[in-house]
Amino acid sequence: MRRSRLVGFLSSLLLAAGAALTGAATAQAAQPAAADGYVALGDSYSSGVGAGSYISSSGDCKRSTNSHPYLWAAAHAPSTFDFTACSGARTGDVLAGQLGPLSSSTGLVSISIGGNDAGFADVMTTCVLQSDSSCLSRIATAEAYVDSTLPGKLDGVYSAISDKAPNAHVVVIGYPRFYKLGTTCLGLSETKRKAINNASDHLNTVIAQRVAAHGFTFGDVRTTFTGHELCSGSPWLHSVNWLNIGESYHPTAAGQSGGYLPVLNGAA
Repeated sequence: MRRSRLVGFLSSLLLAAGAALTGAATAQAAQPAAADGYVALGDSYSSGVGAGSYISSSGDCKRSTNSHPYLWAAAHAPSTFDFTACSGARTGDVLAGQLGPLSSSTGLVSISIGGNDAGFADVMTTCVLQSDSSCLSRIATAEAYVDSTLPGKLDGVYSAISDKAPNAHVVVIGYPRFYKLGTTCLGLSETKRKAINNASDHLNTVIAQRVAAHGFTFGDVRTTFTGHELCSGSPWLHSVNWLNIGESYHPTAAGQSGGYLPVLNGAA
């Protein structure tokens, strides 16, 4: 009797241990795959307009192999890399056409967005072609939009990213200051250059506030571009290019690798 009880006890113990091991193995197998895919969203500052070496299949989106998303992916070899940033994109374009690759397996998202919504191209055109007063007036209109309307549009994009990629670390990268001030420089007046820089700061401040509200990371490129603005001895931005107007005021390849990539590396 005692022997049979002992045998029964040992049998039960082994069965329980086996069940526990089987359950642990099943639970381990059921764990989701690591979220380590990378998706690069946004506008021309992310696609790499101005950096050359455009991917032919990207068409008018002008995605460059010299852009900071492409360089980051080449250096870090994420499990997947989806590059949907596009020249001219606004917040609505991101929502309508760029979010498809996002999923629970996305581990990193980078995005620059908001400048086109605020009318960046029209601001620069006005400031290049018209008077100081016209430039300042157009900038004031843009800043009013940034204060009143842009926050809600950014919230819509950021919320959509969180919904579609709940496991992702999201890095929102800002915009550089465009001009070195206090130096002799052909072209725009000091008044215009200062106002454009202040407008960039204003835009970055509003973006950073919404980024913080969503628990994302803001990547500030103003520090890395310091000393490499237009009117400096070593600019990382294109000035007005009448032969290729779309590249005007966009980062060069050096601006992408030296100005944007270090910020993404530090924030990612």
